[in-house]
Amino acid sequence: MDEELGQYSKDTACELCSVEIDRIRDADSLTDKDIDLLKQPKRRVNISIPVKMDNGSVEWFPSFRIQYNGARGPTKGGVRYHPGVDEDEVDELAFLMTLKCAVVDVPFGGAKGGVQVNPDELSEGELERLSRAYVEEYRDVIGPQKDIPAPDVNTNAKIMAWMMDEYERLEGENTPGVITGKPVELGGSEGRETATSLGGAVIIDEYVENEGLDAGNLDVAIQGLGNVGSYLAEFLHERGYNVVAVSNSSGGVYNSDGLNVPGLLRDLRDGGVTLHDYGDEISNDELLTMDVDILVPAAIEDQITEENMDEINADAVVEMANGPTTPTADEHLTDSGVEVIPDILANAGGVTVSYFEWVQNVSNEYWTAERVKEKLENKMRVAFDKTRQRRDEDGGTWREAAYRHAIDSVLKAERHRGNLDR
Repeated sequence: MDEELGQYSKDTACELCSVEIDRIRDADSLTDKDIDLLKQPKRRVNISIPVKMDNGSVEWFPSFRIQYNGARGPTKGGVRYHPGVDEDEVDELAFLMTLKCAVVDVPFGGAKGGVQVNPDELSEGELERLSRAYVEEYRDVIGPQKDIPAPDVNTNAKIMAWMMDEYERLEGENTPGVITGKPVELGGSEGRETATSLGGAVIIDEYVENEGLDAGNLDVAIQGLGNVGSYLAEFLHERGYNVVAVSNSSGGVYNSDGLNVPGLLRDLRDGGVTLHDYGDEISNDELLTMDVDILVPAAIEDQITEENMDEINADAVVEMANGPTTPTADEHLTDSGVEVIPDILANAGGVTVSYFEWVQNVSNEYWTAERVKEKLENKMRVAFDKTRQRRDEDGGTWREAAYRHAIDSVLKAERHRGNLDR
């Protein structure tokens, strides 16, 4: 294991962290010590994981676990399986998770993990051995009071179950709180599957009310029909929004009168139809540049960039994916009058219910789906209101307000611990 602790030179700082923190440093009177602490992960662990394949050979998979900041509590963050994952990406995601936990006021710090692998190329047995090996290799730095992994890109409840089981096997005791996003039968929380989407729907409702708008008169386009995008489309349709366009990896569909979202999603799950059976065929790129009231990138990062930022025609962008808007594009949208509700607020419903799962695990008291829903909606409304208050007080964008609120919380925790001058 190659583990590095503590502070790092500036050339190893997270690029996204540097850009975003520099945008608010003057307004918040951040000191050089504040900046140095915020820009550097506390711990990086990089391990090459050997896995025995079905044919008897051994393959090695580069992997990462980055614990960005733990001042507010145990670190928390998903593990993604993707051939393109690297340390820089995991750095940025761990930084965002640190702020996300702070902006919704759950007592976790931020972390993230990843393995360079295409899971589609593995058999189920190979995938299970890789998942168990990840826990074995990182066993010393994870735990219910240390660092709590969760699902992310290409990982799911089944993989979390394997990881939890391996940790418990190695520790020799029942420890469901070490992993969140598990099946309900193994201590997972009711409502976890839809949590990110429901949280996003609440944030959109709050934004619309704050702006004095009427949901029934608003056109919405959603890029991405994975778990987050599909459930969000359903929630918004139920609330009366006019969902006019959706897309997945194969393309998209547009209907100016509004899509039959329940029917579309049902038929996609059942198979035998395509998106284009429900309206006009469009590309993902065309969806991003549609003239709509609310654009929701809900797929992957870096979708609104310098290449297409001049073509964005939405009045507001709600980031349900992690990091879908590059910093340069974000500044351009602001200058163009486009409101951007940042990912650390909009998609924080997932980590909120992960926290609820952890609370249920460590207390051994489990909640109904209705109680989880009620508590989630309340958390998201409070988070939006605190962000709105910060924006009203300081001016600037929704992203700057969310970052200021979150960073204040992290720095206060560091000062109380004695890690910064008071």
